[in-house]
Amino acid sequence: MQAVGYHQPLPIDHPESLQDLRLPAPQASELDPHDLLVAVSAVSVNPVDTKVRRSRAPAPGQAEVLGWDAVGTVQAVGSAVSLFQPGDRVWYAGSIVRPGSNAQLQRVDERIVGRAPRTLSDAQAAALPLTAITAWELLFDRFGVPLQADAAGGAGQTLLIVGAAGGVGSILIQLARQLTGLTVVATASRPETRQWCLDLGAHQVIDHHQPWAPQLQAAGVGPVHRVASLTHTGQHVAQIIDALAPQGQLGLIDDFEPGAVDLMAFKAKCLSLHWELMFTRSRFGTPDMVQQHQLLQRVSELVDAGRLRSTEGEHMGAINAANLRRAHAWIESGRARGKVVLQGWA
Repeated sequence: MQAVGYHQPLPIDHPESLQDLRLPAPQASELDPHDLLVAVSAVSVNPVDTKVRRSRAPAPGQAEVLGWDAVGTVQAVGSAVSLFQPGDRVWYAGSIVRPGSNAQLQRVDERIVGRAPRTLSDAQAAALPLTAITAWELLFDRFGVPLQADAAGGAGQTLLIVGAAGGVGSILIQLARQLTGLTVVATASRPETRQWCLDLGAHQVIDHHQPWAPQLQAAGVGPVHRVASLTHTGQHVAQIIDALAPQGQLGLIDDFEPGAVDLMAFKAKCLSLHWELMFTRSRFGTPDMVQQHQLLQRVSELVDAGRLRSTEGEHMGAINAANLRRAHAWIESGRARGKVVLQGWA
């Protein structure tokens, strides 16, 4: 089968950083009981792809295949599969400890898979799974914001999203506006990313490159109750602590190291710190792993109902090494808005 991968970690401008490969196709007979065999039609690229490419060395003589977002069609199912059947169109973000979606065929556990939205193309849908899982788990599982049918959960409280124009921020804005009563304040530094956040539903946008306190004051925003810091947390932590209300919550998804800051700074306000990693459930096979299937189903329904939209930012063509190198370079530039997607094989 066709696939894209690498044999050693290299900078993205190296021609062998990502290569077109021919690999043995996984067989139906190799499926674990809960596995689906999926023919991949579209993928997106996340910052985790670039981090793994730069740091993870495959075993000698082996290739590493990346990719943690996919839309495709079920080809075969394992002996214990109950949620899907061959022919189903699905979407998922996969597992960090399995071969990725940059391949024509992929094995994936049904408990982290949902039915893809009917109203989105494959490329539009591929933009959402990993970021939707991350945003949902951060908002409802880590922060514990009540999920209520009348979108009243968190009413009267403020959520500040740092780096809101990226993939996770783009869907987190929408989930918070559609499913909670939170006031959503986003940070973005360029006119186009500021407008992107407003179009997705942010109540206010501030520039994270400028002092926060006067901007929040000018916007009529008092101490915030929750901060979702999605990028460069180490650069912003002092302003985050200053912005948070007493007994507030800080949620992280980036590689900020708590040792880089005096954690005693959190004590005076009794602030709580929450890590979110959407790979945890699949990596450890947690008893509640099927919740990712359930939330992807719910997100799909919300998309088809017109309440959530795709966060596709750039479409970079077919799935091949040249286009994936361009996608990785664009993400590493720090200028990406929304998600980078690719569709089809060439």
